[in-house]
Amino acid sequence: MCYYNGQRVSRDEFIRLMALEKAVMNYDFLDQEIHEGFNYGNIAVLRPTDDKCNFDIVQMEWGFIPSYIKNREKVHQMRFGYKDATGKWHQAYTTLNAKGEELLLKDENTGKEKMFRKAALERRCLILSSEFYEWRHIYPKNKRTGLPLKTANKYPYHIGLKDKAYFFIAAIWQNWTDKDTGETVDTVALVTTEANSLMRQIHNSKNRMPTMLPDELAWEWMMEDLTEERIIELATYQISAGEMDAYTIEKDFKTTGTPTKAFVYAEVPELTYEV
Repeated sequence: MCYYNGQRVSRDEFIRLMALEKAVMNYDFLDQEIHEGFNYGNIAVLRPTDDKCNFDIVQMEWGFIPSYIKNREKVHQMRFGYKDATGKWHQAYTTLNAKGEELLLKDENTGKEKMFRKAALERRCLILSSEFYEWRHIYPKNKRTGLPLKTANKYPYHIGLKDKAYFFIAAIWQNWTDKDTGETVDTVALVTTEANSLMRQIHNSKNRMPTMLPDELAWEWMMEDLTEERIIELATYQISAGEMDAYTIEKDFKTTGTPTKAFVYAEVPELTYEV
């Protein structure tokens, strides 16, 4: 889930971000309506400076690469799966998202840190977003029996916050080096939490949502020295359903050029907004 994200931020909104005067010479990369996670391209990230007194807006490769991955070939195998020399297929492992509840886990048998722990402790950042997209699964009924069919119809939603042009998503980052070529790149994973009452209706296949943080919590996540308990509290924060806005869009929204345009499906029930 949460593999499609928008980053349309105007110059004025960018300057207002955190009420800081910042240079905007390189802000053009923010003007993108859709980032498709499985393309593993660059996404705009707020990263604190070393002294934690300010932040930079930088581009990072969306898709966290653990430091132990040797080279780009191994990265590709991790992301897309591969068949080994014996013909056995190894499933892809997606690191676009990181579950907030599991960020600080250690291996129960060895006590070794799992993939995201060190980044969650030391390298917290924010993804700047204007909207994201998710699919609702609706199972049509068999006309003869009246029972739901096994295959769902999927309807895309445009999701954002009411009266806010942009918002912050908790994230963690990792600098990775290709041990064969010397390529170095910063990579990032978006943090997710359990779906609130609105997102349970939309993302009803997995019941997850991005960890969307209000300004003061976003600053705390990125800038403050936090206890492990507080890290998990922020990583699993649920913004209220009443603060969100969501509506259906065309199924081919990725190619229409109008991904924010509402489209009504007669067969899709209206959402309910519980606080």
